[in-house]
Amino acid sequence: MRKILIEIPTWLGDCVMATPAIENIIKQYPNIQITIFGSSVATEIFKYHPQVDRIVVDESRNKKYRIYYLYRLAKQLGRFDCALSFRRTITSKLFIFFTKASLKKKYRRYDKIPTHQVNRYNDFVNIALHKNNIASKLIIHTNSKPLKLDKKILGINPGASYGSAKRWYPDEFAKVASVLSAQYNIVIFGGNSEVDIASDIEKKLVDNGVKNYTNLAGKTSVSALIKQLSILDLFITGDSGPMHVAAAFQVPTVAIFGPTKDKETAQWMNQKSVIIKKNLECQPCMKRICPLKHHNCMKKIKANEVLDATVKILAQSNDKVCVR
Repeated sequence: MRKILIEIPTWLGDCVMATPAIENIIKQYPNIQITIFGSSVATEIFKYHPQVDRIVVDESRNKKYRIYYLYRLAKQLGRFDCALSFRRTITSKLFIFFTKASLKKKYRRYDKIPTHQVNRYNDFVNIALHKNNIASKLIIHTNSKPLKLDKKILGINPGASYGSAKRWYPDEFAKVASVLSAQYNIVIFGGNSEVDIASDIEKKLVDNGVKNYTNLAGKTSVSALIKQLSILDLFITGDSGPMHVAAAFQVPTVAIFGPTKDKETAQWMNQKSVIIKKNLECQPCMKRICPLKHHNCMKKIKANEVLDATVKILAQSNDKVCVR
């Protein structure tokens, strides 16, 4: 196999979880030329990958005749030995069908047995290419070396693109950050839709007399976000795309889970990671907004639990933190 077209998952976190499967393709065919096709956000994951020959951003959602655009694009990309799509949408199915590839395969779940999404993506590639590779670590290539800073950095990520049900509360984030600010500089992350919740945290930090913080919500590109996450010493986040990026760099992480399935989307192969969840009868509901309108899966998680989790994580790294 010499040339392969890969349509990657749309969401940042899903795309990161697909990297072990894609790395297995490269190990199997080390001289392969890869064309990556996907959203403007997800394609940033492969911006500096040495084996990626070409990146094509999917702009079909902005086109009046989406299917015709995908048809023309598929033909213009040229011939491939293989075209793989990690997506399950009808448009993806059509796009792969339109490509000039000898082998065409589209992602699907092969059984209902609970397993991590990384394994699902890896199973897809194994079955498509008739291989038996095991999924290894998440991999994101960058163009810069980690910076050595005078003070350690704590990142907090209050948002989640999936919906409000996955979000922990600004007051609790601020309590945790305020306690840890004596030992860490604080960086608040978030996308354009999370500027408000980040601002709420910032206001609480100011009220608590915390000055060593930076609010980056709505101010960073995906590439800049990846770079910032790669140099963190500690990360506190919900189930989100940045959580998976942090896992790729083995950042010590406290991951707060509410309505989603941690067995399927927790950080992959990061031993310096602790999950906090309440295990309520209504979990996991997998809803974007709490259907019971109490949001107890997140509301019942308090700052002290997260602070205790940071002690546990940092003890694994022979590091110490004072939370009292």
